[in-house]
Amino acid sequence: MIGESPSYPGPVPAFARVVVMSLNAAAQRIAADIADRAGALGVSVQRVGRATVIDCGVEAAGSRAAGILVACAAMGGRGAVRVDPAGVDGLWPDCPWPTVVVGSDDPVTACLASQYAGWKLSVGKYFAMASGPFRALVGREELFAHIGRREHDTVAVALLEAGRLPDATVCARLAGDAGIDEEHLTVLVARTASEAGTLQVIARSLETALHRLHVAGFDVERIRRGSGRAPLAPVAADDLSAIGLTNDAILYGGRVVLEVTGDDASLAEVGPRIVSRGSPAYGSPFRDIFAQAGGDFYAIDPALFAPAEVEFVNVTTGRRQSFGGVDAAIIARSFGPAAG
Repeated sequence: MIGESPSYPGPVPAFARVVVMSLNAAAQRIAADIADRAGALGVSVQRVGRATVIDCGVEAAGSRAAGILVACAAMGGRGAVRVDPAGVDGLWPDCPWPTVVVGSDDPVTACLASQYAGWKLSVGKYFAMASGPFRALVGREELFAHIGRREHDTVAVALLEAGRLPDATVCARLAGDAGIDEEHLTVLVARTASEAGTLQVIARSLETALHRLHVAGFDVERIRRGSGRAPLAPVAADDLSAIGLTNDAILYGGRVVLEVTGDDASLAEVGPRIVSRGSPAYGSPFRDIFAQAGGDFYAIDPALFAPAEVEFVNVTTGRRQSFGGVDAAIIARSFGPAAG
């Protein structure tokens, strides 16, 4: 194990995991720290019904530091996130953007059981993409039939990517789905077009690779450790533009390294299918792909939603195999001029 923390990883260590707490308990501790430092992090805390809602980037300004902690909470304390300044071990020579670095010694739990945005929340006119460890309490997604890792706890933490804060009805639904008392529910909310929202989405490069492997039928239990890097996009003026930028960061700039066990042949077979250039839709900024799809996300080839590059490090055989590659030119077209 590369690193271990008895509480939560925070922004400093490269990799970390919590080994004694449930996903939700660990995320609750991170959320409590966010609430305690609300002023410094630019977030606001309020009671909605009997739940706690932390606005990390809807009406509150939020911050990069808040985004790092939100991403750690989304992983249920089983991973760590940091931002490397531009020019520090960049994704390509002279990369002008900071890099969001994420890592985990327990990536299947951190990414698939917790961080994956596998819950489309719709309550009346309220819609959000939901992720975080509360999903392991609900456990309705087919994914959990394959990976297990269901949880039973008295606290729950949900992360919502949304342009509005949830009301009491939404919070009651989340608590009911998780099977907990509403008083013990914490909801972290940020819109994509915010500092925290942009960062926490780009911190999903590792999760994106694991999800593609799962969809491809790969035995994800072979994955021992993982790390991912992707350029930090500028904060967009609106959520739709932000969705384009954050997707491009991973599809064209995301680089993932996975330590795995077992044979090399299966890695050679699956590798080309888990990188973005394996999709016929690859090759243009996401905003253009979205427009060509008539503004319908579900009309876009799902194979596109993958990191730009994946490297397998087989700890059984010692062999390394890489697939795909970053495309600095498309990132530059998408992001525009880098800040000085």
